[in-house]
Amino acid sequence: MARPIWTGSITFGLVSVPVGLYSATRAHEVSFHQFEKGTADRIRYQRVNERTGDEVEFDDIVKGTDVGRGKLVMLDQEELDAVAPGRSRSLEIHRFVGLDEIDPVFYQKTYFLAPGSDETVKTYALLRDAMSDANRVAIGTLVMRGKEYLAAIRPDGNLLVLQTMFFADEVRDPAKELDRVPGASKAKPAELSMAAQLIDSMSGPWKPADYRDTYTDRVKKLIKAKRAGKEVTVAAEAPEPTNVTDLLEVLRRSVEAAKKPATKKPTTKKPTTKKPTAKKSTAKKAAGKKTAAKKATAKKRAS
Repeated sequence: MARPIWTGSITFGLVSVPVGLYSATRAHEVSFHQFEKGTADRIRYQRVNERTGDEVEFDDIVKGTDVGRGKLVMLDQEELDAVAPGRSRSLEIHRFVGLDEIDPVFYQKTYFLAPGSDETVKTYALLRDAMSDANRVAIGTLVMRGKEYLAAIRPDGNLLVLQTMFFADEVRDPAKELDRVPGASKAKPAELSMAAQLIDSMSGPWKPADYRDTYTDRVKKLIKAKRAGKEVTVAAEAPEPTNVTDLLEVLRRSVEAAKKPATKKPTTKKPTTKKPTAKKSTAKKAAGKKTAAKKATAKKRAS
């Protein structure tokens, strides 16, 4: 069983619920090392004093910040720990809000919250069910690994799920970051209508299992091919941008393609030997009797 990466208590009002925090996701990308080109020599990083060129031990490193005019303020870990908020291991809930009110850009990483012990299961389940009935998400703060996090806690089936969030001043303003931010749409009504049809024709239920990291699959296939000395297949180039003058026609063709059912491979049916029906069987018997009668008549005439 996995070990919790953080333990503490959810507190709201005078209620305290001991919980454990467990990572809900894991990455599956291929792990690479760095090597000098043309050799098998591994590249490693060292903590080096830029003035002397000497390597520095980790325990001898402190943190510092430039406060301007060439002045530095140095801080060691003990000083940082002394001012760290929430050392009491408390996940304090500040407010309950509607899930739809939260912009997904604020979400960071997802964790499972589990009851801290058998004795706290009832209180845990009470909080979960009350939040589910009210359709609310709890917004709180916690300190984990020397950093304070904003967090959203929501019910998910039998569990409570916690998602760490960015603070407001950590989310960038797109108007200040992007070279161009499109304003109101200048599309023609026919183009908007066709785009709506395309979206409708491609709509469906959310099924996470339908999607797979195909790039990682290709990387693994590439490694396997190079290991076996086989030729590497190059992927197709990215499509060219759609010409604005052809937009309506491209949308129309896209709608038609989306509406076409997926072609199924033809199935080869085995030939079956059909038993003769009652009518066919009777007809055969009658024909047989007529043939026998003709042969008997021919014999009599011959004699």
